[in-house]
Order: sequence, then C-alpha cells, then structure tokens
Amino acid sequence: MTDFRTDAIHAGYTATGHDDAVSVPIYASAAFDLENSLRGRDLAAGVTQGFEYSRVANPTVDALERRIAALEGGIGAVAVSSGMAAVSYALMCAGERGGRIIAPTNLYGASVDALGDFLPQFGIEADFVDDINDLDAIEAAIRPETRAIFAETVANPSTEITDIEPIAELAHRHGIALIVDNTVPTPYLLRPIEFGADIVVHSTTKGITGHGNAIGGVIVDAGRFDWANGRFPQFTQEQQVIADPDGTLRSFADKYGAEAFIRRIRIKYLRTFGAVQSAFNAYLQLIGLETLPQRVSQQVASARTIAEHLTHTPHVIKVNYSGLGSTPQYDLVAKYFPRGVGQILSFLVDGDVSNVRRILDGTKLFAYVPNIGDARSLIVDPVNITHREVPERYKLADGVTPNLIRLSIGLEDVNDLIADLDQAIAAAY
Repeated sequence: MTDFRTDAIHAGYTATGHDDAVSVPIYASAAFDLENSLRGRDLAAGVTQGFEYSRVANPTVDALERRIAALEGGIGAVAVSSGMAAVSYALMCAGERGGRIIAPTNLYGASVDALGDFLPQFGIEADFVDDINDLDAIEAAIRPETRAIFAETVANPSTEITDIEPIAELAHRHGIALIVDNTVPTPYLLRPIEFGADIVVHSTTKGITGHGNAIGGVIVDAGRFDWANGRFPQFTQEQQVIADPDGTLRSFADKYGAEAFIRRIRIKYLRTFGAVQSAFNAYLQLIGLETLPQRVSQQVASARTIAEHLTHTPHVIKVNYSGLGSTPQYDLVAKYFPRGVGQILSFLVDGDVSNVRRILDGTKLFAYVPNIGDARSLIVDPVNITHREVPERYKLADGVTPNLIRLSIGLEDVNDLIADLDQAIAAAY
C-alpha cells in the first residue's frame, strides 16, 4: 500500500494508453468515437467501460475521480462543476421521493439554504439539530422518511468537529446513510470513510485545488451502504436508462450493487442535470492534488501559530480554532486529526461593525475573498458574505455575528501574516 503523498501524484492514472504523457492530458473533446455499432450499444448500456460523451464521463475528469476516490478510500467518485453541485446531488440522490435529511445548523450558508429553503421545493425536507454530536437529538429527529444525516467534518467558520464514528453507528442502526462534507480538512487531514461515513463530498475549489483558479466538486462513495434496505425506493425501482442490451429493465441496486449510489449520481444526476466538470478544471485540480500534503501541512502549522497569537492580541475577545489545546473538542482532534484540523479559523473582536470594516480593509497581505484553501491568505466577514442566507436564529446560535472575522491561512511567511493582522487590528481602533 502506497503512502498518501505518493497517491496524490500517481493514483488513478497511468501513461499507457495516453500516448505516454506523464502529466494527465486535457481531453478537450465533447464526444468520443464509439468505433462500431456493437461497442456503441454496449457503452450506452454500461456493459462496456469507456467514453462516449463528456457530459457523462471524460478521461481527464476520470483521472481526477479515480485519484480522489483512492485518497478518500472510496470505491468510486463523480466530479461535478462545483462544491454545491456535489452537496445538492448527494442530498437529492439520498432524499428523492419525500425523504428527510438531518443536519446541524452550523453548515456553510449555501448548504443551510439548500436544506432549509430550496430542497423542500422538491419534496426533500430537513430536520435541523443544534449540535450534530448530540446523539439523543439526532435519534429523536429520525422518522420513517429519514434517509440521511448530513454534516461537515470541520464546520466553517467555527471549526467545530463532527464526531463521525458514533453518528455513523447510530445512522446505520436505523438504516440511514451518513453523508459528510470534508472540504475543510481535505482527505490529507481526514478520511471520513475510515470512521463510518458512507458518502463524502468536497468543494474541490478549496484545498484540493489550492490555488483559487478552478471551481469544482466531487462525490465519493464508500461502497458499503445497503441502498436496498427499504428506505430508498429510488434504488430498487426498475429504470429504462440502465436496461440491459436485450431490453430487460434493471434497478440500480440490482445492477450495480455496492456501486448503486455513485452510479445513480452519474447516470441520473450528472447526465440529466448536467453540472459537468470541465476537463481543464479537472486538470488544474489534479495539479493541485500533487502538492496537497505539503501545502496543507504548512497551512495547518501557520494557522495554529496565528490562532495562538490571536488569543492574546488586543481587541480579540474569542478565537475559534479546534486545533488549540484549550478547546473542549481537543479529544476529537487527537482521534480524527493528528495532522491538524485545517487552515481556517475565525475570531471575534470588540467594538462595532466599523471596527470590523477597518480590519477587513486594512490588511495588506490578506485578500478580502470568499474562498478558503487558497495558497493566498484570505479574510472575510461571514455574516455578510458566506452566511448571509442563513436564518438569523441559526447565525446567532453558531456565533456568526457582525463582529466575527474568518481567516483562511495560505503559504506566506507566518510572521508576515501576523504582522499584517496586528497592524490592521491596531489601526482599526
């Protein structure tokens, strides 16, 4: 078994069959030659593996999918055009036909909006809990229609950690799936499948790409969940689109077994809704993956140093970073994050909104950008940017107030970053 750092460079691709190109080529082709009528029929029916149309699969994107599946320890992956496409597809695929999803209130703003306001328009309802690690609250929310629990492994911007293992055990005891968003830590810091997660989603825009130059998302399937257990009728209904070449109708559970979920994502969601990952963006993400361990290691070290510095910086009244040894979740850090919890942190300042604005406008190295995981260090006020669509009661409960500032730590010298924050904070008062 090879090391993560080796797999980040080599997994999912061999030069053989690609004109011996060492770097994954960009296959800028909308469609591919089916070669002959029988092969074309079998490709369309899923009997033969290969490429026919880039809305369904593309060789460059396929290499990215295989690499991320290997890094996460899944049986397969589907790359899509954005992180929210990955979140939406995964939740909809699980919740079709009147399902319910249990989720915490401290999710990324667009995920809260999707679950609380938008997906209900499609018959998929959410049951929010205040604390995703409160097993009693989760169990009390489970109904016959419940299909999945959804959580972020590390919440943004609080950096609160989800205790995956007991939640997975609870979910599986009730025949429901655990879907987690692993965007913040990336698979280098955490592989949720090892702790029982069934589906892992990422905004690959963030740490995986790492340079703020490509939008993307991915869904990874652990391949262990029984989608034919009676809670998920969409997986046992016979479907024309996956009929055998002789016309025999098949269900996803019957035809694909352990791969039922990820196959349904590709064949029904990607193929029909069309949030397709471009070959060029996939190429940029593959390049980003090659340096993921080195980038994230430095960013984590710098984030911890900056978080510690902010704990004794004038006008900073609270620092949110689970990687600090003083946090209540430090036992979870030891269990899940021996390499660190990630590169984002947030802090609360005194004063009023005018002080916050002066800090945001006063930094010289930190860019005011609504992204995370970039090689550059970024600063933002979540209440106005990343969480503006979150209901006020959820924002207040999760500490997303007008005086909260979020940082994403990049690859600059940590002392330069500290000096930049110090001067901006001092000048704001």
